[in-house]
Amino acid sequence: MPAPVASMELLARMRRGDAVALARLISRAESGVDEARPALAQAYKTAGRAHVVGITGVPGSGKSTLVNKLVQQVRRDGRRVAVIAIDPSSPFSGGAILGDRIRMSELVLDPGVFIRSMATRGSTGGLARATLAAADILDAAGFDMIMIETVGVGQDEVEIARASHTTVVVSAPGLGDDVQALKAGILEIADVHVVSKCDRPDANRTITDLRSMLSLAASLAEKPSWQVPVVPTSSENGQGIGELVSTIDDHRSVQQLHPLGEERLRHIAEYRALKTAEDLLRSRFAASRGTRLAHLVEKISRRELDPLAAAETLLNNATI
Repeated sequence: MPAPVASMELLARMRRGDAVALARLISRAESGVDEARPALAQAYKTAGRAHVVGITGVPGSGKSTLVNKLVQQVRRDGRRVAVIAIDPSSPFSGGAILGDRIRMSELVLDPGVFIRSMATRGSTGGLARATLAAADILDAAGFDMIMIETVGVGQDEVEIARASHTTVVVSAPGLGDDVQALKAGILEIADVHVVSKCDRPDANRTITDLRSMLSLAASLAEKPSWQVPVVPTSSENGQGIGELVSTIDDHRSVQQLHPLGEERLRHIAEYRALKTAEDLLRSRFAASRGTRLAHLVEKISRRELDPLAAAETLLNNATI
């Protein structure tokens, strides 16, 4: 059996346009193998040109269909587009349906489009653990725009705002107290608000409510560099799709011309450092499950040790 291709070789092939090498390198980022770390580090250092767009919103708002239309619109401009679609994992099997590939099947034959589904595998906040490493790889591969479609779990799905250049929040009419849910949770993370399915007769109320809340928020802000817009869209008839792409591009342009753009890049760097540290700790704890951690668990269950002291022991790599 031939030895697997080295990750650095996959990186070189990917830069020459090999889509298979690109997919394999992302798989190694997902698996977290140590052998891939130099290649991932190199990809990160050569990335930074792509526009990373996060797309989130409540379930049923039509995110996947909207992403499909957005990709088609961006491709008309001649730009290369990648989509990372996050799907929830089963808490029992660990698997995921990965249904976004099915919904975007009409795009897979376009060589300027790359679609990758990822399972959360227990990660919270709407992103999979390897999402941003995959975005680095796609950036290094020369894609102009990378869309990250999050799980769609509701108010706690805010990590995408810490990981993307532009965050698009999608809502839809007819979802009960959808706008109230946004107000309580993810309203404030949006750079662009989208009301999908705007061809429906009850869409105007959702649009009006959102604009009213955003107007109030803007009146309390200190001369913001970007006024968050509400863009009505319809994937059914194509209404607003071109306007949405233009708005996303405008937000990127404003960021590049304003100091807040650099500040956002620093926030993304901070988030990635902390998130990566959490993942490394989680991996080390899992590796010690059968030895040191099991010993601590026994002490906690017998109330001989409190959880905080046990956690400090794990962090300090001490023994009891």
